[in-house]
Amino acid sequence: MERTALVNQIKSKQSFLCVGLDTDPNKIPVHLRNREDAIIEFNRKIIEATKAYCIAYKINTAFYEAMGSKGWEIMEQTVKEIPSTHLKIADAKRGDIGNTSDHYARAFFETIPFDAITVAPYMGADSIRPFLAYENKWTIVLGLTSNSGANDFEMQEMKSGGRLYEKVFEIAAKWGNINNLMFVAGATQPKELNRIRKIVPDNFLLVPGVGFQGGSLEEVAKHGMNKDIGLLVNVSRAIIYAKEDEHFAEEAAIIAQQYQVEMNGLMSSR
Repeated sequence: MERTALVNQIKSKQSFLCVGLDTDPNKIPVHLRNREDAIIEFNRKIIEATKAYCIAYKINTAFYEAMGSKGWEIMEQTVKEIPSTHLKIADAKRGDIGNTSDHYARAFFETIPFDAITVAPYMGADSIRPFLAYENKWTIVLGLTSNSGANDFEMQEMKSGGRLYEKVFEIAAKWGNINNLMFVAGATQPKELNRIRKIVPDNFLLVPGVGFQGGSLEEVAKHGMNKDIGLLVNVSRAIIYAKEDEHFAEEAAIIAQQYQVEMNGLMSSR
């Protein structure tokens, strides 16, 4: 999905919501668990219920890889269920020597046709370039994450000035451009978005941490929006596990709509 189409979707829906399909077999409603297609059916219903209110879906591949070959089949089928109008993100956090990354890119951009993938930049440019070589695909570099462990490395002050995560943004921004490169920026430290926007004013940011992790949507919008909105705010558990009975999809739609309404207000007040 090219940048213009993504921006148009955001403006059309007045939403920058990304729904995380981090589906745990032990957390889906009990009435589905004995079905052979339980997870696919759960995901299908969540997608159908929320597609009017979001512009992207993010699949955390670990939840599917843990199930072995069956999980890969479920992930592939889930991607097929996502409308072509929505960005399909593989939250896989890959990144390895060039030849290995080339195969990772083929796996997530060709074998399973995701539109975007999260990558870890620790091994440098040659580990990321194979992903950036694909036209109309997005590479999403881990920049500042929403977990407490971000303090171990990402938030460390460097002797040369600034924080380590800022150096990652500065260097990684040169590997691609605003049409193929996004960054992860956690919602739990929203004021850092001011520093991030000074480095990458025009790139899209994938923002986890709103919802159960406590991030504020209002604060994220205040510090992170740019002229094209430039945000994909991911919400997973607060939407997909909003209700545990046979009405789970209806409740997911209600929560997703609430986020969309709030986003509409934040976009209108810019």
